[in-house]
Amino acid sequence: MISVKHTRRRLGGDQRGGTIVEFALISGPMVLLLMGGLELGYNSYVRSIMQGALNDAARTAAVEFPIIDVDGDTIEEQVENLIKAQVAHVAPNAGVEVTQQSYFDFSDIGNPEKLMVDNNKNGRFDPHDGDCFEDANGNGTFDKDAGKTGNGGADDVVLYTSQISAPRLLPLHGFVPSIGPTIEYTLTTAVRNQPFDQQATAAVICG
Repeated sequence: MISVKHTRRRLGGDQRGGTIVEFALISGPMVLLLMGGLELGYNSYVRSIMQGALNDAARTAAVEFPIIDVDGDTIEEQVENLIKAQVAHVAPNAGVEVTQQSYFDFSDIGNPEKLMVDNNKNGRFDPHDGDCFEDANGNGTFDKDAGKTGNGGADDVVLYTSQISAPRLLPLHGFVPSIGPTIEYTLTTAVRNQPFDQQATAAVICG
């Protein structure tokens, strides 16, 4: 009769099936790391394609401005359609939204409208002190961003901002709850329109 002690010794030295157990323990993390690497590579590729599409559309709008469209689309809609057409090749289900703001010069991007007269020298527009500002966007009020919505006019600088939401290549969100099923991109480029006419000058408004 085989003793319990002998059985334990025999089972303790039996290594059959150990490789399968070890593989089962490390395969999960390995597969997750592999999926993460593929996802990062795909995201970088999609971002590169989308940035190129945005740059191409912006240059097309600047060089061929104004674009004549037989469907009646505005130039802003045409730029967005150009980007969507190129993005569809790498991310067919991506959502694309493009905003366009025009500025008088590159230095105006993201900056407030220029103060022409600052009587109390505080760097702010105070209408009660008789300050004057350059109404770059033509809306009659002083704004902290000098941009004007749309593609602007001749020789204007246009800032294109593209908000893109694309589904992930792999379902990583099923393994990592802290990430969502989509990846969000915010891409920008700025291009000056061709000087096909005289650039419009902004009016000066005083308080």
